[in-house]
Amino acid sequence: MNAASVRRLTTARIPTVDGPFSLMLYENDLDDKDHLAVVYGDVEGAEDVLVRIHSECFTGDVLGSLRCDCGEQLNTSMRMIAEAGQGVILYLRQEGRGIGLHDKLRAYNLQDEGYDTVEANLMLGHEPDERDYTVGALMIQDLDIESVRLITNNPAKIESLREYDVDVTERVPIEPHLNRHNSSYLETKVERMRHMLQMDAHPPSGDGYANPHSADLQSLRQQARHYAEAHQQAFITLSYAQSLNGAIAGAACEPVRISDAASMDLTHKVRSVHDGILVGIGTVLSDDPRLTVRRVPGRDPRPIILDTNLRCPADAQLLQADPKPLIYTTSSDEGRIQALENAGAVVKSVSPGPGGVSLQAVRRDAWEQGIASIMIEGGATVIRYVLQGQHAQKLIVTLAPMYLAGIGPFDRRTNGSTGSASALGQSLHAANLTNVTYQWAGEDIVLFADPVWEDA
Repeated sequence: MNAASVRRLTTARIPTVDGPFSLMLYENDLDDKDHLAVVYGDVEGAEDVLVRIHSECFTGDVLGSLRCDCGEQLNTSMRMIAEAGQGVILYLRQEGRGIGLHDKLRAYNLQDEGYDTVEANLMLGHEPDERDYTVGALMIQDLDIESVRLITNNPAKIESLREYDVDVTERVPIEPHLNRHNSSYLETKVERMRHMLQMDAHPPSGDGYANPHSADLQSLRQQARHYAEAHQQAFITLSYAQSLNGAIAGAACEPVRISDAASMDLTHKVRSVHDGILVGIGTVLSDDPRLTVRRVPGRDPRPIILDTNLRCPADAQLLQADPKPLIYTTSSDEGRIQALENAGAVVKSVSPGPGGVSLQAVRRDAWEQGIASIMIEGGATVIRYVLQGQHAQKLIVTLAPMYLAGIGPFDRRTNGSTGSASALGQSLHAANLTNVTYQWAGEDIVLFADPVWEDA
């Protein structure tokens, strides 16, 4: 270890869809390969830095091969690091677990004959894994990182770094998406190479592929928690579905199903990573929603209703929720408050805002109630209120391939008393979208983005 060294040759700025990275090229005296550090933010002297040690995989990283999870892990790690605001990917030139591209492709042919990835390597005269992480440890030291949170499922990486006195404070798991091409490969990782993965009892039969720039919901949960702790108010995710012409409801404001089954499943997954889920009283009266996580495994968020004049019916489905729903109002009608609390709600009076309840007051009170993140699903008036008030930290907009004779949040018929269309346009013009990602959900396209408000 004392005889080995690395030297940083040059650094260049690399803009990506996940944000701006710095690419640093290293040489070393252990091999004749150039290794890379992909750095986001300021890591010098920092503790608990997100770090991914990623071994080169031409087939997965470049071609998007479904035989492994390498390309997905690389892109997911970039997104996780960008959303955390700081981190490093060490891209080590160790193709095929160190056996090189030629023998890796020969091993693929053996796997097609029925041998697993370990057996194939052994048959070619190699060890199951010939990678070495010495250079990675030296690069961490050169970057002056005090301690790392390692993005990995492989305990050998943690053990190797610790042998070189790198302080690994936490393992950050990175779960792959299974398909019929990689399931046996991943099972071998678990059974024969100690990888820490949760494998589905029912092997997949399709050609599923994770969009390299799809949203990572676990990192969204972490992003929300960090924001809430820093600002002492709830993080806001605004989510809604719209047609190609921008409609979110029918012409008479009646609810219309816009999303297909796959994007509905995604919506329920997003619900499951939030502490609360908020709608306006108009949605309760027109749709009587449940707002539960019932299409996927997960925990139901706490329902939150903005109800300025306490119009919520005592038999609304949300009042049966557990935990009890929160109703925020500006009304002091003791009779209505008592009736709603008898029906199962917790009613809280807060200061008024534009056209109704102050969302800023709701966010502060929700944080005090232990709610760090709120997902807002509309309707039109609430969507416009959130955008005009520059409240959202995350936007999730589903675009369905249809034209709908209906109304949208920017339709003149929905302007009401919360502000003019021109004022809304000014506030939207003030926002830049960062960390923009798209993913398919069935026939729908889902946009994920972080708005940066100039007035914030």
